[in-house]
Amino acid sequence: MPVLVMKFGGTSVATLDRIRRAAKRVGVEVAKGYDVIVIVSAMSGKTNELVGWVGETSPMYDAREYDAVVSSGENVTAGLMALTLQEMDVPARSWQGWQVPVQTTSSHSSARIEAIPTDNINGRFEQGMRVAVIAGFQGISPEGRITTLGRGGSDTTAVAFAAAFGAERCDIYTDVDGVYTTDPRICSKARKLDRIAFEEMLELASLGAKVLQTRSVELAMRNKVKLRVLSSFEEPSDSAGTLVCDEEEIMESNVVAGVAFSRDEAKMTLLSVADRPGIAASIFTALSEGGVNVDMIVQNISEEGRTDMTWSCPVDQVARAKKAIEKAGADKVINYHELKADTDVAKISVVGIGMRSHTGVAAKMFQVLSKEGINIQVITTSEIKISVLVDRKYMELAVQALHDAFELDKAA
Repeated sequence: MPVLVMKFGGTSVATLDRIRRAAKRVGVEVAKGYDVIVIVSAMSGKTNELVGWVGETSPMYDAREYDAVVSSGENVTAGLMALTLQEMDVPARSWQGWQVPVQTTSSHSSARIEAIPTDNINGRFEQGMRVAVIAGFQGISPEGRITTLGRGGSDTTAVAFAAAFGAERCDIYTDVDGVYTTDPRICSKARKLDRIAFEEMLELASLGAKVLQTRSVELAMRNKVKLRVLSSFEEPSDSAGTLVCDEEEIMESNVVAGVAFSRDEAKMTLLSVADRPGIAASIFTALSEGGVNVDMIVQNISEEGRTDMTWSCPVDQVARAKKAIEKAGADKVINYHELKADTDVAKISVVGIGMRSHTGVAAKMFQVLSKEGINIQVITTSEIKISVLVDRKYMELAVQALHDAFELDKAA
């Protein structure tokens, strides 16, 4: 029988009533003739509660025990989902990550999936099981310890299972009804997309869109797994949600697919750095070793052997970045005059595969922002993306103005 993967996020399984609602959706797909693999998250709020308990018990906790505790939320949901399906006379069984086994690296709390053997579950399908309910977010290390995949890891689990089992599709059920041109809470004209290319979704996810975890989109693109994002609170239909697929499967699209934003950004500038070969490597090696995720980078024109270096990073990593740079300065790795941090900026991005074949997108974006009196501080581009840093107070205005200018409320 064909295989379908269905993933239910925390809000979709937050209560027993919601688990029953999700189970009914699974039952509909079983009736259509699918063998179904269901991936479940912990019930809404449960993971945060477990993380809090670990922190209260042991502030300097053992990462292996952290994973053992935090992964338990998904185990509870998987068992309850399997029981609910059994009450509906649907042959179902729950599986924890180690029982499949979902083989991962040993990086506790941020493990990566290396392999998912299919014989175990396929054997049970052949014996009459119709639904395998898998605890998402978790696996087992080569040492035999439970591992977790990091926040949003259940999305990655779902895509990995879809790839391993050659699933017809991977449906991601959330509390939103699809992927929008921007956040509807910021722009009332935001429009739900029927389809979006993998590359566009990957950029939007990495730039702040919360619908899908970035790693899950990367994995889907690499393995050509069709993803469908849809709400577990709306009536099911064949046209529901947004399909994330290959560019070739989209007949026609707007030049710009969406506007993304991130308010939790900081701009850091290293003033009067000695300008010499290898200085950029020294700076960003120090930041990398300090665990800082650098995004946008700008180097000013050299003047009398000195230059300024500017970069952006998450605002909660500013202290870490300062510590890394100060250490590099104390160790004589770099020589600079001053380090400045601006924690009151936001990143605004326009994304679209249509940029490859259309000119003038950057010019239009900059003209729109200029007309609204919004100063651009930093710019970075890729083949299908243009990002700028602006004062955070202008973030909503910038998003709305760009959404209107590129007419994203209208379909192609």
